[in-house]
Amino acid sequence: MENLKAISLYTGSGGLDFGFEAAGCNTVVAVELDHDCCRTISANRDWKILEGDIGRMEASDILNAADARKGEIDLLIAGPPCQPFSKSGYWASGDARRLLDPRASTIGAFLRVLREVRPRAFLMENVEGLGYRGKREGLDLISTIIAEINDATGTRYRLSVAILNAADFGVPQVRKRLFVVASREGKPFYFPPVTHVSSDGQVAHEERPRYLTSWDAIGDLPGETNEDLRMRGRWADLLPSIPEGCNYLWHTERMEGLPLFGWRRRYWSFLLKLAKDRPAWTLQAAPGPATGPFHWTNRRLSSCEMSRLQTFPPGIEIVGGHSSVQRQLGNAVPSLLAEVLAREIMDQLFGLPPKSHDPVLSCPSARVPIPPPEPVQPVPERFHALIGRHAAHPGTGKGSRAAHWVTSEKAVDLLSQ
Repeated sequence: MENLKAISLYTGSGGLDFGFEAAGCNTVVAVELDHDCCRTISANRDWKILEGDIGRMEASDILNAADARKGEIDLLIAGPPCQPFSKSGYWASGDARRLLDPRASTIGAFLRVLREVRPRAFLMENVEGLGYRGKREGLDLISTIIAEINDATGTRYRLSVAILNAADFGVPQVRKRLFVVASREGKPFYFPPVTHVSSDGQVAHEERPRYLTSWDAIGDLPGETNEDLRMRGRWADLLPSIPEGCNYLWHTERMEGLPLFGWRRRYWSFLLKLAKDRPAWTLQAAPGPATGPFHWTNRRLSSCEMSRLQTFPPGIEIVGGHSSVQRQLGNAVPSLLAEVLAREIMDQLFGLPPKSHDPVLSCPSARVPIPPPEPVQPVPERFHALIGRHAAHPGTGKGSRAAHWVTSEKAVDLLSQ
């Protein structure tokens, strides 16, 4: 049977698409606004690319590019930009503007294209914050509009929603994302069971393999590259004084370093360092100079290392400068997780079971032995002026940048305009 045809929206550098490709799907059109992302796609695949803002693009033009009519596309896959629903939005201000944020209109654009394309199935990815308990207005709006699409067009999309941790499926990175899957015919979709487990606190009879670690993924890569990976900025010289797997909290009164900061006064990724014996933490798309995760040798991660941690196919070239590469990879869906979901979608919704038990993009087996942690250096004297008593953060929503929340009704009205 010919590979299933997919239209990809908000394609980015192709993380979702590479996974669906490995499962046997063919991206016939990729729609992306970022020029460097389009260059990355062109450098690696011959997919037809529509470069531009989906919000200003007619669905008919997308279908024409795919040489397809309404209802003929097998899959619509998309990862609309997620800043309004991100966890960092809560940390910075006590709450996020969410649907009131103009950037949330990307979800509306996705739903508009869905209505016109009417694929046999779709998958939408977003940050876990879209499904936070008590703050589900984004999901509620999606459900409402999907119901309207069903009533107006005769489709029977029925949403299946789950928050998945990529590390649970063999990705060497702790990265939680929300996924929405539905079939046009109303077929139920069941998310796959986890295949890997954390080694922390697991019972002795657990038969599934442990999480893949940073060392498993990148331990064989050379430390020297042609990239300038030096950490810069005010805090660069402090990073070597923090052990592997720790962040700035090491230097608070509650831990073993010097009391340089207040407890939880900084964001989690501040001075965060990878540990060889654990998965990586979520790669950031636009990190500040002191935002990790950093390599255990006190430098930024290389493009090859980030690609490995995102389980991109071997040999993929990410085009652009380091900040652009970081953005492209930090925004991507781990390709292995995308493949796992694509295999289940093909099996459950299309009756096409996978030909092999193991995913194509599986990471290497556990790399043992894992070397001991790198030695920790003393705190440079110039930071000693920070030593003292520092108040802990007063709690979520009580910091200096806390903002008042607006009603979800107003937000929904704005997005629906």
